[in-house]
Amino acid sequence: MSNFEIGFEPTLTFLSDENKQKLYTSALKIIEETGMIVLHDGAVKLLKDAGCSVEETGKGSRIKIPAALVEKARKTVPNNIAIYDREGNHAMDLGGRRSYFGTGSDLLWSVESKNMERHHTGLADIKTAAKVCDALPNIDFIMSFAHPHDITPSRSYLESFKAMVENCTKPIVNTAEGRKDLAAMWEISKVLRGGEQQLREKPYWIQYAEPISPLKHPFDSLDKLIFCAETGSPVIYSPAPIAGSTAPMTIAGHIVQGLAESFFGMVVHQLAAPGAPFLMGIGAAVLDMGTSQCSYNAPEYMMTYMAMVEMSNWLDIPNWGYGGTSDAPIPDMQASYEAGLEAFMSVFAGSNLNHDVGYLDFGLSGSLEMIIIVNEMVDQIRRMHKGIPINDDTLALDVIPNGAAQEHFLTQPHTLKHLRKVQWTPELFCRKSHEKWVEQGRTSLLDRARTKLNKILENHIPLAIAPEKQQAIDDITGQFI
Repeated sequence: MSNFEIGFEPTLTFLSDENKQKLYTSALKIIEETGMIVLHDGAVKLLKDAGCSVEETGKGSRIKIPAALVEKARKTVPNNIAIYDREGNHAMDLGGRRSYFGTGSDLLWSVESKNMERHHTGLADIKTAAKVCDALPNIDFIMSFAHPHDITPSRSYLESFKAMVENCTKPIVNTAEGRKDLAAMWEISKVLRGGEQQLREKPYWIQYAEPISPLKHPFDSLDKLIFCAETGSPVIYSPAPIAGSTAPMTIAGHIVQGLAESFFGMVVHQLAAPGAPFLMGIGAAVLDMGTSQCSYNAPEYMMTYMAMVEMSNWLDIPNWGYGGTSDAPIPDMQASYEAGLEAFMSVFAGSNLNHDVGYLDFGLSGSLEMIIIVNEMVDQIRRMHKGIPINDDTLALDVIPNGAAQEHFLTQPHTLKHLRKVQWTPELFCRKSHEKWVEQGRTSLLDRARTKLNKILENHIPLAIAPEKQQAIDDITGQFI
C-alpha cells in the first residue's frame, strides 16, 4: 500500500492555486451557461426539481445547472472512500494523496511476449489476469483486463465479473452494460458479504461509468450512476474527451470540458443520494493528427491528466487515474518507459485509483508480462515516495566519525539497523555485473517477467469461495437473461 508515514511528502505539480480557481470557475461557466444534453427522464426530474433550467431539444433535454448546485454537491461528496476486498478485509482508502494501482478492462487483444503475436481475448484471459494480479503485491485492485469474445455480448460484463470474483480476492472496478447486469453484480456481492447492510458498510467494488463527449449524458450511464447512488456503491464518472476531436485542442480547454462533464454527473449523483461515494476523473485522450490514433501517453495527455489530479486534490474529491499504460504495440523499451513514467507521475501527483496497468496499443491490447513489470516499477516508486526521513538517527552524526576512523561503514551497527528499511531490492530489474548476467543466461527484463508469470500460473492458487456462496453466485449468474 502507499499509505506511508513520512514527514515531508514529495509532490509533482503543474498548476498554481490561481490556475486551479480559473479552471474551476470556467467549468462552472460551461455547466451553468452552455448546459448539457441529458437522456434520462429520472435524472431530468432530479435536476428540474433542484432548480435547473430544462430546454427540450430534438436530441434530448438540455439542462443548465446553477453553480451553487455544483458547490453544494462537492461539499456532500465524501473525501475518503474505504474499499474492502472479497473477504471483507480493508484494502484501500481512496482520497487524499494515496495512490493505488490496478488493471484496465475490455481489451480486445492479448500479446504473447515470446513471439510478440496477439490473440483475440476470451473469458479464459480474464480468469488468468485475475489470478496473476491476485499474486502481485503492488496490484491493489483489478478490472477485467480483457473482453470475452466467446461470451454473448449481453452476458459479457456479468460473466467477466464472476470470473474476477472467483480468481482474485482483491477489490474490483467493474463495468456493466446497464442497470440490469449491474444489479446482478450487486446481488452477487451481497452473497459474498452476507447481506445488503454489510455490503454498504464494506464496499467491494467501484462501478465505472462515463458520459459521451462533448457534453452529453446517455441513459445507461446515468442509470448506472443513479443505481450506485441509491445502493451506496462507489462510482466513477469520468468522461473521455479527445483533444482535437470531441474536446478543444488546447490543454486548458480540454481540462475545462472534462471537469464540467464529470461535475455534471456529480450533481446528478448527489441529488439522488447526498453523501454517496463518488470519484471524479478525466480520460484525457489526445488525437494524434498525423496517425488518427488516440494516444494514452502523449505529453498533452499527461499534462491534462495531471491537472485533473491536482483539481481533485484541491477540491478534496477522490479521483480516477491512470498508471502503467503504453501506446507501444508490444511490451518493449517504449512500453517500459511510458508505463513507468505514468506510474511515477500518478504517485507523486497524488492520484488515487490508477487503472490500465498492462495496457498497450492505445488500449486495444494488453500484456500479462507488462503487469508484472509495472508491479515492480510501482514497488520502486513507492519506495521513493516514502521520502527522506531526517532526524538525529538518520543524520548519522555519531556514526560518520566512527566509519571514517575504520575507513568503511560495513560493520557499523547503524548500517545493519537501517539496511533493510533504506535499501530497496529489485526482483526483476538487473543489478548484476555483466559477467554474472552472461553466466545466468543473458536474460532481458521481459524474459524475467515471463519466467515470473509462468511460476505464478503454475503455483499460485487464489483463495476459493465457500461452496454455499459459490452455488448462490452460480444461481444468480445462471438466471440472468
